Amino acid sequence: MPPIRQRSEKRAPMEPTKQTIVLVDDDRNILTSVQMTLEAEGFIVRTYTDGESALHGLSSRPADLAVLDIKMPRMDGMELLQRLRARSQLPVIFLSSKDEEVDQLMGLRLGADDYITKPFSQRLLLERIRALLRRNEVSRSEAAGVSPTGTMVRGGLSLDETRHQCLWHGRDIQLTVTEFLLVKALAARPGLVKSRDQLIDAAYGENIYVDDRTIDSHIKRVRKKFRQVDEEFNQIETLYGIGYRYKEE
Repeated sequence: MPPIRQRSEKRAPMEPTKQTIVLVDDDRNILTSVQMTLEAEGFIVRTYTDGESALHGLSSRPADLAVLDIKMPRMDGMELLQRLRARSQLPVIFLSSKDEEVDQLMGLRLGADDYITKPFSQRLLLERIRALLRRNEVSRSEAAGVSPTGTMVRGGLSLDETRHQCLWHGRDIQLTVTEFLLVKALAARPGLVKSRDQLIDAAYGENIYVDDRTIDSHIKRVRKKFRQVDEEFNQIETLYGIGYRYKEE
């Protein structure tokens, strides 16, 4: 008697994995309203009211992006960002008051990818979150038109977009999403000047307004990271009043 064939069952298509956003703010009204907005857009949201509990939560349960307030009890946003950057390149958006310009610049120098001033519209925050997640996705996926392996080589610089890896003469440089995209934009055309507006478009995307000083802060931090492994690093040049360029080998 021939074997009975089992009937194959149709499998339902897999749903895309939801991305997780961590919100850290001691204002519970902000947490509740932003959480509701993001969850309505399909995100998984975890909230914390202080930096210490957020650090513990992120250590045990990773996320795709974090939105941090600066002034919080137990551990403020600055210290939390420093702790996070010591262990990961998690995309981070800072929330700050309009009169905290010094804090905004300090946050960028510590490695924040973006910042938004309070009071803010939730639509703006949502768009900034989506833009940063897209940039993170692109920087970690295979890049078209760079090379078959997704690696760009410029002298001692090697940028592997498939692994989000930056090497300087073989030594690893840990870059955030924004920093990686800035280095890529400059190194793509050595010798040619990139204005701050062009770098903003490369790192943040079009139709996203960012202050020029934001780019300056990111470039300063990029140089610092390279000089930690090579004190003589000077490939990124400043042309005052114009922009930046990657020096030709």
